[in-house]
Amino acid sequence: MTSVKNSYLPPTLVSNLQDVLMSRKGGGEGSAAVEGESASMEEEVGESEKLGSKPIVLVTNGDGIGAPGLTSLVEALVLGGRCSVHVCAPESDKSVSGHSVTLRETLTVSSVEINGATAFEVSGTPADCISLALSGALFSWSKPVLVISGVNKGSSCGHHIFYSGAVAGAREALISGVPSLAISLNWKKDESQESDFKEAVNVCLPLIHAALRDIEKGVFPKDCALSIEVPTCPSANKGFKVARQSLWRSAPSWQAVSGNRHPSGGHFMSKHQSLGIQLAQLSRDASAVGAARRINSQRKTVEIESVAEAGKPEPRRGAIKKYFRVEFSDKEQDDQNEDLDFRALESGFIAVTPLRLTSNDGLEANNLALEWLDRAFAPDA
Repeated sequence: MTSVKNSYLPPTLVSNLQDVLMSRKGGGEGSAAVEGESASMEEEVGESEKLGSKPIVLVTNGDGIGAPGLTSLVEALVLGGRCSVHVCAPESDKSVSGHSVTLRETLTVSSVEINGATAFEVSGTPADCISLALSGALFSWSKPVLVISGVNKGSSCGHHIFYSGAVAGAREALISGVPSLAISLNWKKDESQESDFKEAVNVCLPLIHAALRDIEKGVFPKDCALSIEVPTCPSANKGFKVARQSLWRSAPSWQAVSGNRHPSGGHFMSKHQSLGIQLAQLSRDASAVGAARRINSQRKTVEIESVAEAGKPEPRRGAIKKYFRVEFSDKEQDDQNEDLDFRALESGFIAVTPLRLTSNDGLEANNLALEWLDRAFAPDA
């Protein structure tokens, strides 16, 4: 039996190293365990996805899978019974991650219990979640009829669409040719409350149902995603209004932070450079094996991508390190055009802004969205 004899290494790491070495020789208990867990995961996913005739709706968000906005949206969709609800959302808050994707790192996906839905949390961004969900690697279906991202805590008007993880989730679906909606609530500190998310979902449900109906008919606007901005008091809204994206943005304010509040973390392997690059590689592989073992009765984990990255070099002596934090504050806007997204939102409307992948034909996209919105709520629709 191959062994690793380094008394200063943690026992669990030594055990994992042994499993990795055994698996590289063509087998062993460690590799069999990982393969068994992967097969079990695939069987569970397969059993949970014996779909009926209902259209599939995929839900994600930027605030994380435990956020009240997503919870309220999924509960309403499940209760409505018009679609089969699937969730693939970040495991933590990625609300200002923009359209970033995760490269050269392992993404971990864990099943999560949400009544009436098939749900997974991902250690990545909203764009990662949608890209993965639509790839065929996680779910058994080819693609959903609609992707809904939200309900986001905070407005995504103006330039905020470039920061917004929720909008990025909808945009990633658009890139893959799937109709999508991004829903945001204009959350105000000391004014908004958690129950507002349920109200925001309730006022958007007619639009969601109209989208599902018209996607099936083939008359839903193509080549654009719809960003839906719900006012601070959802139940008092003045109705839906098609708006144009504005140049509105919050002003960033950077503040220096004391280094004492952010001590630098040490790297375990930096104390053992003499072990060489090969042992560092084995350690990373062993950590992956150990992570794959940690499966409890509530969650099962599957690795989607595993790409090793060389260890970071030690910081040079005498290097200056500083710490900063950024906060955003509302900036006064001079543009009074009522057709802009933030003006429509401030006036109490639910602003519906078409978002395209290119800057061309913006007016055409608005006209198509306006025609569809009028048709969606027509009495004979």
